Amino acid sequence: MNAATDNDAPTGPADPGPTGTTGPADPSGLPGPVAFQLVLLRRMADHQPGLVEDALRTLGVSRADLRAANRRWQARMHAPRAPGGLQPYRALLGAPETVRARRIGDLPCEALTWPVPLWPDLRFEILTAARGVVWNAWLVRAPGAAAPTLRTTADLVPWSCTVDEVARAFPPARPMEGSAPTRWALACTVPDPDEDAGPHSLVAEFTWGLFQRLVD
Repeated sequence: MNAATDNDAPTGPADPGPTGTTGPADPSGLPGPVAFQLVLLRRMADHQPGLVEDALRTLGVSRADLRAANRRWQARMHAPRAPGGLQPYRALLGAPETVRARRIGDLPCEALTWPVPLWPDLRFEILTAARGVVWNAWLVRAPGAAAPTLRTTADLVPWSCTVDEVARAFPPARPMEGSAPTRWALACTVPDPDEDAGPHSLVAEFTWGLFQRLVD
């Protein structure tokens, strides 16, 4: 759901540096931005384990680190007295790169974004309502970054595009309930690279807003 932005007013740069090695620390000793990327990767591993293994090597961490980071995140989010809203995200990511006023229909909200070193052309975005209630949290295209050209099934490469980009490329895309809170799905009709084969009615699946796979 990337709605139109009203009164955009970005703040200064975020605390985490471009390599993800600065900013808040996780209890494991890993830098907070690295720990948070492991949380994102844990859900993606169910659909794209090979890409996740490559990402772990890029980050210089192990699968044990991934599992431990996810356990700590789940404990933080589901503890009986866990602080809600933005606090768990800020604890790992630090100050946002931008904070922008946004309106969805008649409802005002704020959009906060952070850089994600594994995907430099993306940002992690949180939409909040009054009193910091989190409406949505996912990966979106960074301002000024080129979006991929999506014309056929061949262009839907895992980790290459976001929910919003696929919805715009293949209208009318119908939102579907995902299999977990961090998952989204779109039912859409996508042309085949072979024009004689015709279009396919498929479901595009996303984790944390990033495309993972097509299913029939």
